[in-house]
Amino acid sequence: MKTVLVAVIMVTFALTGTAQKNLERISKSGELRVGMTASQPPFSMKSLDGSIIGYDADLANVLAESMGVELKIVETPFPDLIPALERGDIDIIMSGMTITMERNMKVAFVGPYILSGKSILTRSPEFSKAEESEQLNTNSVRLVALRGSTSETYVKNEMPDAEITLVDNYDDAVNMLIDNKTDIMVADFPICAYEALVYPEKGLITIAQPLTIEPIGVAISPDDPLLLNLVENYMTSLAMIGVLDALEEKWFESGDWLQLVKE
Repeated sequence: MKTVLVAVIMVTFALTGTAQKNLERISKSGELRVGMTASQPPFSMKSLDGSIIGYDADLANVLAESMGVELKIVETPFPDLIPALERGDIDIIMSGMTITMERNMKVAFVGPYILSGKSILTRSPEFSKAEESEQLNTNSVRLVALRGSTSETYVKNEMPDAEITLVDNYDDAVNMLIDNKTDIMVADFPICAYEALVYPEKGLITIAQPLTIEPIGVAISPDDPLLLNLVENYMTSLAMIGVLDALEEKWFESGDWLQLVKE
């Protein structure tokens, strides 16, 4: 019994020491490294001047300011975000990442800080009337989704009979739609709504309600219990004072920011 107790104490001390070490690095460097794709509008995207803007970019700025450190956005392709966190290249992930059981086996999550859901972007009025995935599950339908995302898992599970193409960013997916190389882009509802707003002249349309409901959270290494606790406390505080509501209204309900990304 004594041996087991000593082992538990040693493991707990090791984990705590790792967390303290990571927090010390953030404190000493004065820098919070946040991984995001910068290609998931309106969560994160490039403005006309090349800066990274969006819901997650704003939220990351507020979080870093609350912690008293500078924000460093580490632009990373979506499939590489969790590996980057595991390697210690970034401190946290804020990139429209859905909380799933599979991901939660690798990382810890704070949140959800917003709810999203699967939707579609298309040029077809017929497809835009779809209310469930079964209506799109046919070999005559061409789908495109982001590689490594929950959208990939969703289309493979719910629409296996369709012709599925995977891409590394949403710009490629939207261009496939515009060039008539695919019929439907499957992505999170905010992203589909954003693309429809940006390219109305291309005839891009989305559905009125998402096909699913998905929680979006901040991913943190499971070896960082103290950092997890710190971020959780700040995120709870930001929600209580209305910051999350204000950001949701700015990026998901108002189109005032479109002038920053569209010439």
